[in-house]
Amino acid sequence: MERKFSPKRPYVLRAYYDWLIDNDCTPYLAVDATYSGVKVPVEYVKDGQIVLNISMNATGNLQLTNDFVQFNARFQGVPQEIFIPMGALIALYARESGDGIMFEPEEFEDDLAIQQDEIKDEQPLSFVEAVDKPETTEKPSSKKSSPKLRFVD
Repeated sequence: MERKFSPKRPYVLRAYYDWLIDNDCTPYLAVDATYSGVKVPVEYVKDGQIVLNISMNATGNLQLTNDFVQFNARFQGVPQEIFIPMGALIALYARESGDGIMFEPEEFEDDLAIQQDEIKDEQPLSFVEAVDKPETTEKPSSKKSSPKLRFVD
């Protein structure tokens, strides 16, 4: 009887991600945007693929699990929730040098769309504008302050 191993892609992804970060590189993730369950901004997809900066500065709540990659990011100032099933990953590489890895084809379970819905329901995103209230009863100035965002748990 042949032993069936779990896919190695998630482990290789995390190892290369850590290696790129440890070497002060910007990790770029190439994704097959046509893969079932992928949730990315379609206006940035070219030839069925999208390349995403998954550095700590570019993402919020980055999750590199055994089944998917998920994070929050802004595209031209618009917040987006990104969801990528592990089977949709094409490559992970350094922006600065191109060093990285192209992923081998592997079989992944097809029930990731159900998992995506479960995860989405667990932690809905919400952005809240923080407004400082004046402590005095003076009239507010006609000068508008820039909006500020904070994360709410």
